[in-house]
Amino acid sequence: MLRLFPLALLPLLGCASHTFQQGVFAKDGVRYRVGELSRGWRPLDVESNDVAYVSNDSPHSLAVNSTCAPDVDASLEVLTQHLLMGFTDRELVEERRATMDGRDSLRSRYKAKLDGVPVEMMLVVLKKDGCVYDFTYLSPPGRFDEKRQSFERVLSEFHSEAAR
Repeated sequence: MLRLFPLALLPLLGCASHTFQQGVFAKDGVRYRVGELSRGWRPLDVESNDVAYVSNDSPHSLAVNSTCAPDVDASLEVLTQHLLMGFTDRELVEERRATMDGRDSLRSRYKAKLDGVPVEMMLVVLKKDGCVYDFTYLSPPGRFDEKRQSFERVLSEFHSEAAR
């Protein structure tokens, strides 16, 4: 089950050559910085995620993705619903807007099932400079707060940069 969480996250992106070094992710047309995680997390190479981590000692995972399409103008709510594809028995626990990297973002906490397995999750969606950034944190039920600080660090240190 440990590997199920990251592999199921958002298989909406195609393959792209990219780099992720010292907290900076770069691929064609996009470059951003995220907070680095403690040694309690290990990176996971998953084609459908720009950046993905799984906890060393528990089935928690988190992922960051970017999609750049300047002519697409879906709302944060619609983008969040796209992230929920594949999840069943969805229950919205909390939803709020927050400023992130100088823009509005939508933070949504859900309880749901993935292939019949219960999960708790936080989804964060941000639109900036023609790109959509989404952040996903998954945890086993009742253990949401155990690793949440790591996810909050990734969010708080996120900054999009000019692609080189």
